Amino acid sequence: MIWRPSMRRIAQTNLDRFMAGHRDYDSLWRWSIENREEFWTAVWRFCGVKASQKYTAVTEPAEGVRQVSWFPGAHLNFAENLLRYNDDSPAIIACNEGGQRRIFTHHELQQQVSRMAQALHASGVRTGDRVAAWLPNIPETVIAMLATASLGAIWSSCSPDFGVQGVLDRFSQIEPKVLIAADGVQYNGKQIDTLGRLAEIVKGLPTLKLTIVVTLDDLNPNLKAIPHAIRWQDEIAFYPPKPLTFVQLPFEHPLYILFSSGTTGLPKCMVHGAGGTLLQHLKEHVLHTDVKPNDRLFYHTTCGWMMWNWLVSALATGACIVLYDGSPVYPRQDVLWDMAAASRVTIFGTSAKYLMLMQKAGSSPRTTHDLLALRTVLSTGSPLPFESWEYIYSHIHPDIQVSSISGGTDIVSCFALGNPVGPVYRGEIQVRGLGMHVEVFNQQGQPVVGEKGELVCHPPFPSMPLYFWNDPGESKYRAAYFERFPGVWCHGDWAEITPRGGVIISGRSDTTLNPGGVRIGTAEIYRQVEQVDEVLESLVIGLNVDNDVEIILFVKLRPGIDLSPELKDRLCRQIRTGASPHHVPRHIFPVSDLPRTVSGKLSEVAVRETLLGHPVPNTTALANPESLVNFISLPFVRKP
Repeated sequence: MIWRPSMRRIAQTNLDRFMAGHRDYDSLWRWSIENREEFWTAVWRFCGVKASQKYTAVTEPAEGVRQVSWFPGAHLNFAENLLRYNDDSPAIIACNEGGQRRIFTHHELQQQVSRMAQALHASGVRTGDRVAAWLPNIPETVIAMLATASLGAIWSSCSPDFGVQGVLDRFSQIEPKVLIAADGVQYNGKQIDTLGRLAEIVKGLPTLKLTIVVTLDDLNPNLKAIPHAIRWQDEIAFYPPKPLTFVQLPFEHPLYILFSSGTTGLPKCMVHGAGGTLLQHLKEHVLHTDVKPNDRLFYHTTCGWMMWNWLVSALATGACIVLYDGSPVYPRQDVLWDMAAASRVTIFGTSAKYLMLMQKAGSSPRTTHDLLALRTVLSTGSPLPFESWEYIYSHIHPDIQVSSISGGTDIVSCFALGNPVGPVYRGEIQVRGLGMHVEVFNQQGQPVVGEKGELVCHPPFPSMPLYFWNDPGESKYRAAYFERFPGVWCHGDWAEITPRGGVIISGRSDTTLNPGGVRIGTAEIYRQVEQVDEVLESLVIGLNVDNDVEIILFVKLRPGIDLSPELKDRLCRQIRTGASPHHVPRHIFPVSDLPRTVSGKLSEVAVRETLLGHPVPNTTALANPESLVNFISLPFVRKP
């Protein structure tokens, strides 16, 4: 155990109030999965869901993959629940790498949403229409999403990291009526004009009736090349703020369309419902993250990652969300901690990769920044290495809850996450989510504890996708989650549930390795390699050779460092000692860069396909496809 909350802290948590009558979290979790209807009713009431019509039941049978419909009879509006506060406390603090800071109160946010909702309605946006956004993580993105949801329309977003084809691969499938985009982006000290790419995107979306351009770089951009385009400032200027009207819709009305990474083909379009998203996020924010109205919640994300959707939902708690646009390490390594200190962030969310980079850079925010307000650090995107847990408590804050969380775009939420009333153990996600019947199955489909296997979740749960867009007969939906174990959601994570109920994620199951018949997760190797100071990043894959699997490790080294025989030997010794002889790679190669998706995750699949001489199905899903040149024609690769 690396940390335990004090009794005083436990007594102040939302979860402690909610779990009255249950002796501990494990008892509450078991009750929540054995009594789903009672549990989700309790969450609805405890979190104060706003609805114009009460539900007639909690679940009722439904056809198809999802098995049940949730809260039939209920009518509500997602945006109304997020905009329930209307005072002068801050709702959004927005910062960027240039040092600019904007603050919107809850009242000002309502006014801006009112203006944009009027503009969208005047442009013909109605219930079920799609509004797409190609925007950075700025207040206008939040405002536009809330305006879209207030009308009962469906929101979908990509960040400016996506190139033209990547955007069209996604948005062309859903045929949006309105596109909202920025005229430029700021990253790593550079101002990047995006109007040329925007013109190509608009040309490829024939269903568009209007393009609204948020001017960031040029206050008077030339929009002549973009049909039906108008500046954001000009569009909303026509509409004075007035009380918002929220279209009341069934609990399972579509809210978001999110996309899979697309690294193995055209991205899948996952349609998420308003009620399921709201209820799941309220549960995770209020109970698992202990968000309260006076909190300031930050998550470093882009609008192309589901953590943006997760972050914005915290408005429903009355908390202030903190947005950051730009590089997390420009103009200086500690810029996010500058932001956290200045904004009095209480809950700081980031990626495991970022924390690892901070550790390797020797950053110690605890000694350089005022972080007394900080209460929780959240980490996701990949497993948090053992050493990063020590780093957080030694160099960020000695008395905080560290919550590694794991879920995905597929459920726009989490399977495993934090427990604010329980201890933190190094290397473990604290608990399985309430109401989520998560288990680990072995290869025979039997639940196991203390063994690695496939992470599964028994349906139903409210945040399952309603459906995939353009998926008649639900064939893609079934293939994505239910083919491995019929009737059980198989998420594709290689995981372990510990005897005390924690969860350890060892990587994606489709990239697990099987050398000598021993199945291991790639994260087990990464944990060891990341302890070697000369290595900035690494990527590992396995290739089938002579009826066995050869492990190949690629390392991105610090500037000026060569992969000497001594360094190779030290890497192998670290992996052998820290993991096992089975984990030791057959080959280690230095590379200048590693391919990653636009959401920042390393793409092991793209490297494996390149090594085998296969075309990578969709390079537009990669933020840096040019990095694949590092893996072409390596002499050791023996093609099958």
